[in-house]
Amino acid sequence: MDIKTLVFPAIATIGALIVYFGLGIAVGVARFKYKIMPPQTTGNEDFERVYRTHQNTLEQIVIFLPALWLFSIYVNPNWGAILGAVWIVGRIGYAWGYYIEASKRAAGNAIASLATLVLLFGTLFNLVRGIFYV
Repeated sequence: MDIKTLVFPAIATIGALIVYFGLGIAVGVARFKYKIMPPQTTGNEDFERVYRTHQNTLEQIVIFLPALWLFSIYVNPNWGAILGAVWIVGRIGYAWGYYIEASKRAAGNAIASLATLVLLFGTLFNLVRGIFYV
């Protein structure tokens, strides 16, 4: 595999990390705005939604990044990058919805989760297929 074929998954990775970094900055801003000083993580519902958005994205990025790279290597890097972009859009939608009201996070979560599942099971399918049809 030529290294140039992995440029788009690398860009998707950087995009996901920028989203995560931005959500971390939002936590810092919310701490100041709502006067929730470390190590506190509770005390204001608006702050807690910002904080949980960041923490949930951390929980999801741990699954997403390896899935993105495995898919990009073993299935298709261009489709991996597209699914990476879908995940990013989903996480942004999740954050935006959650910041407004907890019940409005579902659509963004569903989009990002679906992208992750396609990456995971697409890779698994291709690997198993490769075992039996070398």
